[in-house]
Amino acid sequence: MKFINSRFILTIVVAICSICSINSQEIIKDSVKPKAKSVLPKKIKIDGIIATVGDYNILDSDIDKTYLELSSQGYSVKDITRCQMLSNLLDDKLYAHQAVQDSITIGDGEVKEKMGEQIAYMVEQLGSMDKVLQYFKKDNEDEFRAELFDIIKTNKLTAEMKRKIVDGVEITPEETRTFFKSIPTKDLPVFGAEMEVAQIVVAPKVTEEEKQKVIKRLKEIKAEVLAGASFKTRAVIYTDDRASAPSGGFYKINRKTQFVKEFKDVAFSLAEGEISEPFETEYGYHIIMVEKIKGQEVELRHILMIPKVSAEALKEAKEKITLIKKRIEDGEITFADAARTMSDEKETRANGGVLINPQTQDTHFELTKMDPTLYSEVSNLKDGAITQPILDDDPRAGKKYKIITVTNRINEHTADYAGDYTKIKDLALKEKQIKAIAKWTKEKIQETYIKINADYKDCSFANNWVK
Repeated sequence: MKFINSRFILTIVVAICSICSINSQEIIKDSVKPKAKSVLPKKIKIDGIIATVGDYNILDSDIDKTYLELSSQGYSVKDITRCQMLSNLLDDKLYAHQAVQDSITIGDGEVKEKMGEQIAYMVEQLGSMDKVLQYFKKDNEDEFRAELFDIIKTNKLTAEMKRKIVDGVEITPEETRTFFKSIPTKDLPVFGAEMEVAQIVVAPKVTEEEKQKVIKRLKEIKAEVLAGASFKTRAVIYTDDRASAPSGGFYKINRKTQFVKEFKDVAFSLAEGEISEPFETEYGYHIIMVEKIKGQEVELRHILMIPKVSAEALKEAKEKITLIKKRIEDGEITFADAARTMSDEKETRANGGVLINPQTQDTHFELTKMDPTLYSEVSNLKDGAITQPILDDDPRAGKKYKIITVTNRINEHTADYAGDYTKIKDLALKEKQIKAIAKWTKEKIQETYIKINADYKDCSFANNWVK
């Protein structure tokens, strides 16, 4: 489901303000020769530059617009000072400036893809392009697109620079232990109520005829592209991966990206411009076209086609998982053993069906942060109970039936080193990353041209912006 992301819109508004300036003209009368009137252009300071970081300027209105947008979205701004607002803007501009110095490049094609997605999203949320222009106070679409392009490119540079700074930061078990011991007992974090959840999945069987039909169509699309057709356009029209459809099947991945092994193996075996043969993953059948290879990263497009499942196959899957549920409830087999021997979900099968939290990479799900759909399925389950068969219509993997149980409940508690090691390790890593960023920022401030307007030189910045 799509919803308006206030932080996203705020970022866009602030960035637009940061690259806009307003000029005006004033008619000046010649006091010496009153008969000879001349019209002289003169810039009036309506929105002045309050800071410069390298090649980037920050305007006074950036701060005003940030206050306005935060307030309009319901956030309290009474305790946020203009100095704090400026400090955040200075950080972002430093990242972007240094990214350029470090030759971090963002392709125009990638920016245009993102811009297209964002404009489509804005139009969907606000109703029309005219309303989008009105919301952002822009006179025409060309002006808006030009400024949005610069915003997205700058934001991507900032993100890439941040990633580069912390990419090599790792944490050892000894560092984790030292971090935990350094926290006073009274200041130990409190973790909210959590649960561990397991599931069994039964996927309907697809006929060989349907599989061959999909493979044949993917081969036809490949031939069309090789003959000059647009892979991007065909991905928009034909892919069953709805997440990537708006961008024409585009993904940027590296070896650590959380994609299934079969997909990455094919992606990293292709040369630039090459299109794969159809191949199978648990999600269906794919073809991949590699657009660019940048070091350890691959920019690609793909088309996913999921073979159609018949109503009869779906019925058989429901009957099978209903029988599995009955056998567990009758005590013939445990839920974990049933998952290991009968579940069609490879990721959880070996672990007895236990789900991994994608945010923390452990098995604990904090109730207040749990996916709403999963929460609604398990929140009222009693200990040992199993849900009724649930039809899960995954836009990437197709339809399947599942049953879920809660295997463990953990009450709200003060952090324990053994029981909460993964979370403590994550906190320790974040602290180390923050220190790495602080060290990097301190060094780059000394190397970078920075100018702060006199009106803001008395700010108590955390970093030494006023050199």
